Amino acid sequence: MHSLTTIPRTISRLALGGFLLSAGIGHLGKHRKEFQAQVPDWMPTSKDAVVLASGGIEIALGTALLTSTRHRPRVGRVTALFFALIFPGNINQLVTKTSAFGLDTDWKRAIRLLFQPLLVVWALWATRTVHNA
Repeated sequence: MHSLTTIPRTISRLALGGFLLSAGIGHLGKHRKEFQAQVPDWMPTSKDAVVLASGGIEIALGTALLTSTRHRPRVGRVTALFFALIFPGNINQLVTKTSAFGLDTDWKRAIRLLFQPLLVVWALWATRTVHNA
């Protein structure tokens, strides 16, 4: 019988929550300009508005991952959806050859794209949205 949470899932969830909380704070502070560089020009609002909004969402998701118990699977699904929704920004960074966060070559930017699906899986697994077989 599997318990609702396991130690590896709990550690993973807390790590992801901390990562999102830190990234969200970075959106509002010292990394704001670098995040703005990743926002596609086709966004219907200012790049700064997108960065501030996504930072707020990351802070909320990170906090929820760190504290939620009853709604944990829902938080995991919303977090996974968020990672999917920001993927166009990562593609934009590759296509426009925008350097930010040390991603200063096409190779580095392309490798980063491979990690986005892993973030989706991480969010789902750590919140027990994806069950063991």
